[in-house]
Amino acid sequence: MEFIRVQSLITLFSHLFFIGLSYWASQSLRADHLFKKNAPQQLRVFYVLFAITIGYTVSNFFLDFMNYSQNLLTFFQ
Repeated sequence: MEFIRVQSLITLFSHLFFIGLSYWASQSLRADHLFKKNAPQQLRVFYVLFAITIGYTVSNFFLDFMNYSQNLLTFFQ
């Protein structure tokens, strides 16, 4: 039971960290030319959804990589 709690916390913090990192990095994109001139709210929503998509994907990659590495270590022991 304790392992599940720790794994859930690691997963949650990993997702939040990579979503935050993706949001920070996406601020350097010039996506304003893709939207209408006076649509700042839509642009912010786009940045948030883009950051969630990228951050969640990258987080899953790293979590899967850690899990597969751990499985390999237990396999060779």
